[in-house]
Amino acid sequence: MTDKFDNILRSVPGEDPRTLLKAVQSAFAGKGEFEVLRLTGSELHIGIASDSPLVADLLALGFEQDQVQEPVWQSAPAAGVAPENFYSTTHHRTQVWLSGEWKEVADQRMDGCLTHDDGQPRCVKLRDLSKGDPVLVGFDGVRVVHAESEDDDHDFAFMANDVSSERRAEVQTARVVELARQARDRGQKIVWVPGPVIVHTGASRELEILVREGWVDSVLSGNALAVHDIESQWLGTSLGVSVEDGRVIPHGHSHHMRAINRIRAHGSIAAAVDAGELQGGLMHALVEKQVPWILAGSIRDDGPLPDTEMDLFKAQDQYAEQLKGAGLVIVLSTMLHGIGVGNMLSGEVPLVCVDIHPAVATKLADRGSAQAIGIVTDVGLFVRRLREELVG
Repeated sequence: MTDKFDNILRSVPGEDPRTLLKAVQSAFAGKGEFEVLRLTGSELHIGIASDSPLVADLLALGFEQDQVQEPVWQSAPAAGVAPENFYSTTHHRTQVWLSGEWKEVADQRMDGCLTHDDGQPRCVKLRDLSKGDPVLVGFDGVRVVHAESEDDDHDFAFMANDVSSERRAEVQTARVVELARQARDRGQKIVWVPGPVIVHTGASRELEILVREGWVDSVLSGNALAVHDIESQWLGTSLGVSVEDGRVIPHGHSHHMRAINRIRAHGSIAAAVDAGELQGGLMHALVEKQVPWILAGSIRDDGPLPDTEMDLFKAQDQYAEQLKGAGLVIVLSTMLHGIGVGNMLSGEVPLVCVDIHPAVATKLADRGSAQAIGIVTDVGLFVRRLREELVG
């Protein structure tokens, strides 16, 4: 090996060496040189220049340095500020070399940084750093471990190809049912991220049944979901359109505001349920079954409902708390909240995104959530089939 290839990288156990080699060839196309030092059915070793700008990209693909380097830690110069060259995390499982061994990073998520407490590395958001906290800089002493794939029947394998509206919804739904049952068998949470369109399509009725039958452990959404669900219960409309026959109701444009006003008079959704005024619907089921829900506010919210968290930082933290212990996350026609959840979620957790528009179903993967499973279909049809399989 020539002197210009003075950095040796090797594949992390569990990665497919030939797939990694193709990725390396693509990464280096027109950007530099590398040398294959060893290629077997289980290992790939390559040589590159130590100052190559692609080192970080290769570490993220599933390589580690042959000579383990001690991580470099620098103190945070101010609260909420990391050193200039801080390591920016991905959602993939990550390990840090500490005290002579590889240690798993706790609270793995995308777009954070790495610190450690008493020898335990963990991922934190920039805003949560305190002045003087140790922050990992550069790429030494870090390795990314992707989810292992034993065969073509791996949980994630069925959506490894591009999202397509031509795949049979029944087959895709059956596989999500399997993921849900696996999560339940492992004692993990099934977290739902529904948009308000589920009320328009009738999917909220099916989701309500799943809540009552124990297949929903948490709901993460926004103000509009609860507003339209409650509007449909009290006034029979969603955004002023009849949920039964699709007719536009005279003065229906005001219905959602009337629903908000009545809830505000009670002080909360739970109070309206306790008073016996809200007697059905998705939000009623969540209250009755004591399933946690978070409504994250936005600048476009009307009212909003008193239950809606308008402090963005608090809403993000509440979302992240509910995602702890998740074994499956299902996003229903909400790109905004789906991308937000994807950024908070470890790549080890299956993330299903259902939408009638292919661009929405692929957006999560485009934004870095490589584990996202895109299903292009009507959400009402999808949730009904899921309910039929899980509940009957």
